[in-house]
This record gives sequence, C-alpha cells and structure tokens, in this order.
Amino acid sequence: MSPELNSGGGPRPRPKSFLISVRHALNGLLHGFRTQKHLRVHFAIAVATLMLAVALEVSRLKLILLIFAVSLVIVAELFNTVVETVVDMLTSTYHPQAKVAKDLAAAGVLTTAVTAGVVTILIFFPEVEALLQARLPTPRDALATFVAVALLLLVLIVVGKARGHHGTFMHGGVISGHTAIAFALSTSLIIQTQDAFLAFLAILLALLVSQSRVDAGIHSVREVIYGAALGVAVPAVVFLALPFVVEQAARALPTLGGS
Repeated sequence: MSPELNSGGGPRPRPKSFLISVRHALNGLLHGFRTQKHLRVHFAIAVATLMLAVALEVSRLKLILLIFAVSLVIVAELFNTVVETVVDMLTSTYHPQAKVAKDLAAAGVLTTAVTAGVVTILIFFPEVEALLQARLPTPRDALATFVAVALLLLVLIVVGKARGHHGTFMHGGVISGHTAIAFALSTSLIIQTQDAFLAFLAILLALLVSQSRVDAGIHSVREVIYGAALGVAVPAVVFLALPFVVEQAARALPTLGGS
C-alpha cells in the first residue's frame, strides 16, 4: 500500500504517538532545566514550598492551590524561554520589537510569580502563626546566643568554602555565605519574635538575597540551597534544640538524684 500524500505531493507524516509526545515534552523540560537558571530557581522554590505545605499539614484544597500556583510559574518560565529562543533564532541583532517580545514574556513570568507568592503567603500565614504560638523554649540572653550563632556560622562557612577548594569568603564557593547569613538572620528573627508577619518578611528578604546570588552568576542553585540549609540549621540548633535539651536534662536531674 502506497503512503498517503499531502496537498504538496509529498508523503503525509504519521501522527506522533502519545508516548513519543510525552518523551519530547520531557526532553524540553530537561533542556530548560539544564540551560535556564531562573527555571532551576523556580523548581527549587516549588519543591521547598510543597515540602513546607506537607510539613505543616495544610488542607487538601490549599495544597491544590499551591500546586497550581507553582506550576503556573514554571509554565510561564517555559513559555518565556520559548519566546527568547524564537526571537534569537529570527534575529541576531538588536531590534526594538524583539526587545518588546522578550519584555512581555518576562512580564508574564513576573505576574505569575507575584501571584504565586501572594497565594503562598495567604495559605501559610495562619499555619505559621499557629505554629509560632507553640512558644518553644528559647535562651534568656538573646544577644549572647545570637553572637554564638554568628561565630559558629562563620566558622562553618569558612570550613565549607575551604573544603570546596574554590571561591573566597565573600565571593563564590561551595556554600553561599550571603545566603547562609541572610537565612540565619531571618531564622533568628523568627524564633525571637515568633510573629507570623515578620516571619514572612524575613523569609522574603532571605529569598531575595538568594535570588541575587544566582542571578549574578556568583553561585549555583545548589550552592544557594546549601547556604540556606546551613543558615536555618545553625540558629535552630542554638536557639531551640540546645535550650530544649538543657531543659529536659534539668527536669531529669532531680529524678535521677532522688532514685
């Protein structure tokens, strides 16, 4: 049987199967993840947001809204990449209309990102506020404790950068020092004030610092994540874990002494 011909006289291409279409889509997603820094940042924020939602046990409806919001940002970034690729393919010189096309695509990403941020804040605000009402034990001398946090954080940043064998204390390296300091400050503020609104502002500022390090090409997304994890872990251990251990030990000592 001869192949069917299209209107131009050539063989009509066979329609792609569903699996082939899915494979092409996954290849496109992988290419975007490998080549676009902003897309990697959006993925990291999406994963962190969903993990936090699961940890806080938000309702199913709120989780659906979060998934929709973060997915919308990623889709917008993918379309922004498509526009930039097509424009660069059509013209290799500056053209005002090409700039307009890229600016409009970037505006779409910004709009969806701001919308997703607002949705996230509205969903997490009551959850975080309820969590902060737990009033976990904290040190009485906040200033002395923060000094200890700062010294321990600086030592760990230096050690991490030294083991990475590249970068300086203020530029580059396996750990983003700026991100670590920003998240340490925000975490310390959250623990001491235990105010949900200040918590969101502090986290937002820390995320902006992280974003700037990636945008400037000073750190990769992985290095920023390492810095954020370190910045959260050190104050959490010094402000929360150690006082809790000391309090439990103080309660256990009379019992041990009387036995």
